[in-house]
Amino acid sequence: MDIGFSSTAELAAAIAQRKISAIEALDAQLAQIDRHNGAVNAVVIFDREQARARALLADAATARGDTLGPLHGVPFTLKDAHETAGIRTTVGFPPFADYAANQDSPVVERLKAAGAILVGKSNVPTMLGDWQSDNPLFGRTRNPWDPSRTAGGSSGGAAAAVATGMTPFEVGTDMQDSIRLPAAFCGVYGLKPTEHRVSLAGAFPDPGGMPRSVRLMSCVGPLARNTEDLALIYRIIAGPDRADTDLAPVPVEPMPKLELKSLRIAVAESFPGFPVATEIRVAVESLAAKLASAGAVVENAKLPKLDLHDDLSEGGALIGMMLEAAQPEPPEQPTPVSRWFAALARRDRSIFAWERFFDSCDALLCPVAMTTAFPHCKPGSPLKVNGKEESYWMLPAYGAVFNYSSHPTLAFPCGQDRDALPIGLQLVGRKWSEARLLGIAAAIASLTGGFHRPPGY
Repeated sequence: MDIGFSSTAELAAAIAQRKISAIEALDAQLAQIDRHNGAVNAVVIFDREQARARALLADAATARGDTLGPLHGVPFTLKDAHETAGIRTTVGFPPFADYAANQDSPVVERLKAAGAILVGKSNVPTMLGDWQSDNPLFGRTRNPWDPSRTAGGSSGGAAAAVATGMTPFEVGTDMQDSIRLPAAFCGVYGLKPTEHRVSLAGAFPDPGGMPRSVRLMSCVGPLARNTEDLALIYRIIAGPDRADTDLAPVPVEPMPKLELKSLRIAVAESFPGFPVATEIRVAVESLAAKLASAGAVVENAKLPKLDLHDDLSEGGALIGMMLEAAQPEPPEQPTPVSRWFAALARRDRSIFAWERFFDSCDALLCPVAMTTAFPHCKPGSPLKVNGKEESYWMLPAYGAVFNYSSHPTLAFPCGQDRDALPIGLQLVGRKWSEARLLGIAAAIASLTGGFHRPPGY
């Protein structure tokens, strides 16, 4: 059994059936990390002793005929953003270098309650504030397909760890494409659920016990090497808890098995005024043709009549207002509360426009980002797209549109570009349609080729 590249479901089944022990799974995972982490710098904080103790408890439970849950004995890593009891949560920020929470976040609680064994934490940009995972505490995460390229951010360490078999799954955070962009860059799957679907409590370190300010646009979701694992982890972490009062009591449904001929897919090779690499555009067109040949109804998307550049600007303004509220001291001229409510009303118009769009299709197929993984660079440096310099800040635009609109999106691998780098596309659906998006992604996996190992791993 190739434990490093076995799926989460396969590992859990093998442990439950006593084909391998939790200790064997943990040792194999740690060996994979020790073998390959030096090349990518994806996993940066370890808890080997506690992981071993939990694996022994899992094996003792198995010997008694007990089960700890659907992830019994499965080792995993977690983005260095989630609060974890007794393990540092730094977000790559030197003032947080020694911070360890007193309790797990609700997401971590649920994963542990399901039987999963936390091995360590994966790398991020400082304060999750960039699309390259690099910080003064742990340095730079490199793309497993080409170490001269970025793995993305802010869940770059998470995506690289999944792609290289260091963990079967991860859980990222996503305020502006931060799950989907690194998933696309590293050739794995990533799900940004509907806003208020998964708890944000403890999804960022809070040493001072300040009121939670980030309550909009940010989402928590899984990364994995297939849609079945995405669905498994999503169902464990989604749903209301007693820590995040914004969570909606919407049923979390299982992933359906769908036939391609039953689907209606809208397709957008690009959005008005958004740059995109030609090879990504071609990948969208090629997959659309394959879907049509397989019997799906495929139509050119009639996008909502929205100024998407203005949506991005308004989304940035909302983020700025939330971050303003998080400062220990208010600014000399704080944003009036009337501006906050006006911004929410402006956002509502976009949310409703996209909801009407999804009245006529099951999902929108479009790019995740304007380019594939780019060479490491100083944040803000122009990026080459089709030989032309484009703004660095437009990099996540295709994903950030749906943080602003609150809709669920799923990133998936779909071939490679001329530099043998993964191309990632995304499926977008109406609010609360995660289960259907997962089912669509599973149905089209035979057309896209799914996950492939990076060379050398």
